[in-house]
Amino acid sequence: MILLQVNGLTKLFGADVILSNIKLEVQARDRVALVGRNGAGKSTLLKIIAGELSHNGGEIIKPKEVSVGYLAQNTGLETSLTIGEEMLTVFAHLQDMERTIRKMEQEMGKEEVFTNEERYNKLLAEYDRLQQDYKDQGGYQYEADIRSILTGLGFPAPTHNTYISTLSGGQKTRLALGKLLLTKPDLLILDEPTNHLDIETLTWLEQYLQGYPGAILIVSHDRYFLDRLVTQVYEISNTQSKRYTGNYSKYLEQKDAWYEQEMKRYEKQQDEVAKLQDFVQRNIARASTTKRAQSRRKQLDRMELIARPLGDEKSASFHFDIERQSGNDVLQVTDVAVGYDESAVIKHVHMYLTRGDSTALVGPNGIGKSTLLKAIVQKLDPLHGKISFGSNVSIGYYDQQQANLTSSKRVLDELWDEFPLNPEKEIRTVLGNFLFSGDDVLKPVSSLSGGEKARLALAKLMMQKCNVLILDEPTNHLDLSSKEILENALIDFPGTILFVSHDRYFINRVATKVVELSSNGATEYLGDYDYYMEKKAEILERAQLEQIIQPVQKSEEAAEKRNYQEDKERKKLERQRARKLEELEELIMELEEKIAVLEEQLCLPEVYQDYEKVQSINLEKQSLHDQLDACMTQWEELQI
Repeated sequence: MILLQVNGLTKLFGADVILSNIKLEVQARDRVALVGRNGAGKSTLLKIIAGELSHNGGEIIKPKEVSVGYLAQNTGLETSLTIGEEMLTVFAHLQDMERTIRKMEQEMGKEEVFTNEERYNKLLAEYDRLQQDYKDQGGYQYEADIRSILTGLGFPAPTHNTYISTLSGGQKTRLALGKLLLTKPDLLILDEPTNHLDIETLTWLEQYLQGYPGAILIVSHDRYFLDRLVTQVYEISNTQSKRYTGNYSKYLEQKDAWYEQEMKRYEKQQDEVAKLQDFVQRNIARASTTKRAQSRRKQLDRMELIARPLGDEKSASFHFDIERQSGNDVLQVTDVAVGYDESAVIKHVHMYLTRGDSTALVGPNGIGKSTLLKAIVQKLDPLHGKISFGSNVSIGYYDQQQANLTSSKRVLDELWDEFPLNPEKEIRTVLGNFLFSGDDVLKPVSSLSGGEKARLALAKLMMQKCNVLILDEPTNHLDLSSKEILENALIDFPGTILFVSHDRYFINRVATKVVELSSNGATEYLGDYDYYMEKKAEILERAQLEQIIQPVQKSEEAAEKRNYQEDKERKKLERQRARKLEELEELIMELEEKIAVLEEQLCLPEVYQDYEKVQSINLEKQSLHDQLDACMTQWEELQI
């Protein structure tokens, strides 16, 4: 079933064309990604589909019965309710049904209703129908769904009574996502849902969306996330859309192959056109060849020219150099505790960096990763422990909030004021490498988008030429292409890197070491993100195995002890059986001998002629036979 069709959609902002002739289709259970540069129009297209923006041309076709849920970037819940109360508002209709069902149960319990068969049966039929509707709509499941989704998004049961108004912006955004997931629309539209999520929550969201019963249309700059979730990719580039099948990695392969193929077709036709034009120019004026030249000209006129394939839009271009190399020992963190107002966020952190290390700091949100970086760059004093640097260490720090990029200065002046000895031409060249060209360099810094501020901060960092880079979420606000360029620049960096990131693909490419922060301190893993996850899985598997083995070992010990006791008891019973068998065999022999004696007596004349004596012997013989039968039965039972 087709849930959504976008045909020839066009969007203008003033005279600027943002989107033109966009085509897109989403069917039931599809997982579709929208990709493209920052500013390409991805979020605009989602808002148009969700009905939050108008469009200038084309059509959007959606069946009336199809429900659509839309989560914009950085959408946070604003309410005076607690977390639990806000989530329950999604199921207000089910709570109304619950109250109606309870009232009907009370009504059916009344004597005047119970004794009125017609009224009772009518009420019972309505009660059965309502209960079935309640069950079909998830009435017995919704409370478990709320607990499951909130826990997955980092809000365990003890937090459900927390007032949402007291939470941070990132937490409110996660709750908005959770509330949308609970509504389970037929088409789920998500714009950057992975923002503000730590790695554990990201993994949960991936698994949840993989099993989501509806269709998903998503914008994300998380390549791991896209690779694991989507099956189709629509690229928005140069105001137009193009469809690719497969996940993000497949899209990159197909895009490169398509561009190469189209470029070959274009170049082949251009060669043919050049030859025809050359023939016409050389032969049109000669009487002997003019007819052939005219024929070639007609051939040129009839030819449908192939447009030159549009390659990637302009990308940022930069690399990090250093002025001088540091010593081999770069940073030592010894038993450090960091926090605010004498309250430690994390304690007992030990970490050691040597020259050339590229170390990723990972851990759940709120564990203190950014706080630790601030202590290392001396923007915050540690509450306990020692942070020391090696010789010739110069630090460049990238703040995820870009807190210092709020001035009313022009972009050009923001960079030039920090490096006043550099000529204006060099400053403009650097800014051009970071996609600030023409009038862009005259924009006020405070008016820049998140992506533009990120590029400006990276430009500053590049010009510092420090030998140690400390980066707090450097890929936030960067599009996929800019992320790849930053990755390559950091991979080629000749110094030392310490960074915090939730981008698993970025960690995997850049990190040579992963340090996981937890409530117990820091644990080091020598390797990239995949290695870190493998080791974590091994540790978890070992812990689970120990949980299984310990009870089994105890059970085996108990069983061994039990087996010893049982064996001892069995041997005792065996001895008793053997003695009983011997006793029975002796008794059987004795009884058989007595019966034989009595039978001999019955053969004597003085006995068989005496009726009373014969009767007495027969009675005694019968008694002995009964005893013998009982003994034989016992003997047979003991023999089994």
